[in-house]
Amino acid sequence: MKPLIVIVGPTAVGKSFLGVELALRINGEIISGDSVQVYRKLDIGSAKPSAAEQKGIRHHLIDILEPDELFSAAEFQARAKELIASIQERGRVPIIVGGTGLYIRSLLDGFAFPKQGSEAIKQKWLRFVKTNGQIALYNRLKEWDPLSAQRLHPNDTARIIRALEVYELTGRPLSAQRSYEEKKYPPLGESLLYIGLTAPREILYRRIDQRCEDMVKYGIVQEVLSLLQEGYSPKLKSLQSIGYRHVILYLRGLLTWEEMLRLFKRDTRRFAKRQLTWFRRDPRIKWYDITQNEIGVIVDKILDDFAKTCRV
Repeated sequence: MKPLIVIVGPTAVGKSFLGVELALRINGEIISGDSVQVYRKLDIGSAKPSAAEQKGIRHHLIDILEPDELFSAAEFQARAKELIASIQERGRVPIIVGGTGLYIRSLLDGFAFPKQGSEAIKQKWLRFVKTNGQIALYNRLKEWDPLSAQRLHPNDTARIIRALEVYELTGRPLSAQRSYEEKKYPPLGESLLYIGLTAPREILYRRIDQRCEDMVKYGIVQEVLSLLQEGYSPKLKSLQSIGYRHVILYLRGLLTWEEMLRLFKRDTRRFAKRQLTWFRRDPRIKWYDITQNEIGVIVDKILDDFAKTCRV
């Protein structure tokens, strides 16, 4: 029954700032729930908080992997559980901050992930994609597991191969074992504060557009160019995330500078819309509109709730 705080919401809404301000007030530590901030060298495009922005608060699950390593919801779930226990044992408060919805739900609702694996099957499909291409691999997934295919991008080779691997190993599609959107939302412990930040669409979209412009201004193109010069493949899962894939297309001459920035903004706005759709399904989240309350007021309201959880 030790307290735990979770902060979610769309990109650019101010989750990281709120998390740090809370941590300063309640002796907290941050656990990142972001699928890109785990990677070293992917700093600007992942909106990774700088040392100054972290304000001395200890942050976890940031800069733990090289760009060519894989990270999954199952891995996040396992690591986050260990971190929560460790932080609480030290008498501090864990604060999970992030917008990767599957990561958050996998932790709060204890999703079970298939653990079987076969290196032989993986290698078979890797040979298949080299010979036949990504579209052929994706079409095979559509035959075997159309629901997973709907959720995955055709270029997400690692996850497509994982879905095919699970089907071969278990005889059941991965989507049947991961009915996330159909799962009910069980009650959470009274000591858990589940907080969502939001804003009117036009304001959120302006913040997103400004963030994208700032990322370009402060060097996301140079960041990507350095990664490519170090020998990292542009097809890596980490480099196919929003922003990075747009810059790669620009560097390959497939987009103009103006078109790169336009698509970067558009796809980030679409991503934020998907995030909101995901989180708004969850009735357990207590929402705060950043335009209705100053951040200091939101912090005070959360602290009032936190004081109640400490008496549970």
